[in-house]
Amino acid sequence: MFTGIVEELGEVVAVQNLGDSSRIRLRGPLVTEDAGHGDSIAVNGVCLTVVDTADGEFTADVMAETLKRSSLGGLAPGSRVNLERPLKADGRLGGHLVQGHVDGTGVILGRERSEHWEVVTVSLPAELSRYVAAKGSITVDGVSLTVVEAAEEFFTISLIPTTLALTTLGFKTAGDLVNLEVDVLAKYTERLLGHTTAARDEEEQA
Repeated sequence: MFTGIVEELGEVVAVQNLGDSSRIRLRGPLVTEDAGHGDSIAVNGVCLTVVDTADGEFTADVMAETLKRSSLGGLAPGSRVNLERPLKADGRLGGHLVQGHVDGTGVILGRERSEHWEVVTVSLPAELSRYVAAKGSITVDGVSLTVVEAAEEFFTISLIPTTLALTTLGFKTAGDLVNLEVDVLAKYTERLLGHTTAARDEEEQA
């Protein structure tokens, strides 16, 4: 479990294409200082398992399902990435509950710059639209953000100077692909309500 508060801007060192999967090596001195084999690190919002660590770098395997659902397939040596270690049980929940399980991808449609902040518009896949609400939470490339406007085909977010300076969202441009994870509580609520409705229908038909 993560919070969507990026700890470090990392860098892709190497990418090994394995056909239906890939192995990537990333530089992240901060997130690897207490990481070992089998630990989790979120890379652009995708929870990956550490294979090994050495000299401030770590290696992770990316399976076919992850490549299909996220933007990690487009990473190359030199790509900058957002890195976050899992939430400790005694830590502060600075963002919101994030699983690191990407629900889909969006495309940055535009950026509106102001003196101290920016409003960014991101496309929204139709199957995720019902989970996104104004003033609700969404994770974009692993960054916990508050939705400003929620429409059927897009949403907007406001980026403060800290987010612009310390995450990849500071230099992403129109046309760039980003990973999206909607609020897990919204998905569970929908699931529970669906079961409740189905059970009520069965009782009425009995």
